[in-house]
Amino acid sequence: MKKAAALGGILAAAALLFVISVLAASEGGEEIVTLTTVESDGSELATRLWIVDDGGFAWLRSGMPDTRWLRQIESIPEVVVERGDEAIRHRAVPVRDSKVRDRIHSLMRNKYGWADRWVSLIRDGTQSVAVRLESP
Repeated sequence: MKKAAALGGILAAAALLFVISVLAASEGGEEIVTLTTVESDGSELATRLWIVDDGGFAWLRSGMPDTRWLRQIESIPEVVVERGDEAIRHRAVPVRDSKVRDRIHSLMRNKYGWADRWVSLIRDGTQSVAVRLESP
C-alpha cells in the first residue's frame, strides 16, 4: 500500500514537473508577442504567443483548433500585436491549409528550437492552425 502511494506521488510530481517545463519552454522562446483580441462583450483578451515571419507576413500558430484566442479572431479578426516596443493593428486570418501549417511549423521549429520540440509533445501538430497577420 505504501509503495503504491509512493509511486502515485512520484507520478504526480513527474506530471507536475512536465507541465511546468512545458510552460517554461513556451515562455522561454526567442521572441514572444502579446496578441490582444476583442471578446464578444467588448472586453479584451491578451495572449502571449510565438511569432515568425514568412512571405511578407507575420504568422502565429494556434496549437489546437479550439483555443479561445483563435475562436475570438474568427468572430472579430481585428487584433493588436505587441512586438518589441510596437503595438500594431492587424487583421488576423486563420489559414487551414496543411502545406501552410507545415511551413509555419518548420519556421517555428527553426526559430524556437528545443522549446518548440518540447511544447509540441502536448499537441497534435495536424490540428494546429496557422494565423496570418495582415495590415488592416
